[in-house]
Amino acid sequence: MKLRSPEQLGRAFNLFWFGKSVSNVGDRVTVFVVPTLMIFVLHASAFQVGVVAMAQYLGIPLLGPVAGVLVDRWDKRRTLIACDLVRLAAVAVIPVAYWLDLLSTPLLFCCVAAVSGATIFFNVGYLVAVPAVVEQPHLVRAYSRLEGSGSVAEVSGPSIAAALYAALGAASLLVDAASYLVSAVCFRWMRPWGQPTVAQGSVWQRLTLGFRLNWQDPVLRRVVLAAVTLNSGGPVFVTVMPVLAYRGLGVTVGVYGAAMSTAAVGALLGALVAPKIGERLGIGRTLAWALLLHCLVGLGVLAAPALPSGLVIAATMGCYGFFMSCINVCSAPARQSRMSAQHQGVMHAAFRTATWGVIPLAALAGGLAVSLLTGPLGVLDAARWTMVGGTLLAACSFLPALGIQSRMDADLPKAVDRIAGPAQDGGSAQADGAAEAGGPAEAGGPAEAGGPAEAGGPAEAGGPAEGAGPAGAGGPAEPAEVVK
Repeated sequence: MKLRSPEQLGRAFNLFWFGKSVSNVGDRVTVFVVPTLMIFVLHASAFQVGVVAMAQYLGIPLLGPVAGVLVDRWDKRRTLIACDLVRLAAVAVIPVAYWLDLLSTPLLFCCVAAVSGATIFFNVGYLVAVPAVVEQPHLVRAYSRLEGSGSVAEVSGPSIAAALYAALGAASLLVDAASYLVSAVCFRWMRPWGQPTVAQGSVWQRLTLGFRLNWQDPVLRRVVLAAVTLNSGGPVFVTVMPVLAYRGLGVTVGVYGAAMSTAAVGALLGALVAPKIGERLGIGRTLAWALLLHCLVGLGVLAAPALPSGLVIAATMGCYGFFMSCINVCSAPARQSRMSAQHQGVMHAAFRTATWGVIPLAALAGGLAVSLLTGPLGVLDAARWTMVGGTLLAACSFLPALGIQSRMDADLPKAVDRIAGPAQDGGSAQADGAAEAGGPAEAGGPAEAGGPAEAGGPAEAGGPAEGAGPAGAGGPAEPAEVVK
């Protein structure tokens, strides 16, 4: 089969890339504007900010497992379009409610939760979309471009959001609503892909299968443990950051927006250099050190207000974003190399449920801790020490990640179908010679043990949790991630 050059990944990917990139810019606006509205318009407490931050992830433990099963059975391109339209409507409700003098914390909670629910289904389809439209040897190149464009959106997003909020107030959220429309149109223009997969077994069997496959694989098991630990502390840092900036340090909206943009500058640099770092150190080793350094640099916020607050936030978040991007770039293709096309949906959903399911509690705990500590310590110290506690907890993710590289060096990855076979009422898993909708070219195709992506080559197994933690730029990871 003739492969495309790395520079030309095809019209389908370019449409996907453009739609996702535009949506990323809109997301940055909402992530910035919602807590700003709560603090300056609703005069919300730190606990209320934490509650709404919790809503960003509340659907993960509730919908995450079933999302993978359902998306496997649905047309994935149409699923992405429907998710974009649901998110458009949910975001558009916020400025309308503001104009009608109906805006409240419960309403924001409901709108954010609706966006979160649709995003869960979107992200499962999103992770399947890339290998469906990009050939296997170019997956790392494709994910690097997606991560890079996401980082560019984060570079410009906070500054754009601050300017839009200053000019338009709550109406700035209509930019995000419009971005979802652009994304949906791009997916509509793509050639059909992602047809429903006929899966063996009942819904319950498929649900439990996803968790078993993630746990039985020794590399994925370590990734799950590392990501759960990271997401138990990282969201505390992200949730409390606007409270620290606005109320503790007295930073203005404009300065905060500019400072947060440096997180995305760091993330962009990370997306560019992560493949080279991984090639030199090994994917597993790169993961472990990126997790540790991503957390420890957050302690830089303690330098404020002794040093200029805007500069401290900018420097801290720039480094924070760099290491977060290193984590994200390596993760998705690495994990997919250990998944068969038949089971991608349930494995991605189970992984996200296990690793992101702790985020709502972490976000709520961060807001609650600041509220409880503000009386005896004052808002500045309450926010600072809460962020320190969350950061040190997240840094423990380094420990389970330490064993990934040695495991990769010791074992060549096994096809996931071998693991899945006995899990389905005695039925044997079928080896997927060619990728089904959204799957890699070989079922569970072997990842190269120890070495990372060559230019355009697939990353080795053992990458971290894709979108393992909240994005450095003050909001949820869009798988990129996380990711976004």
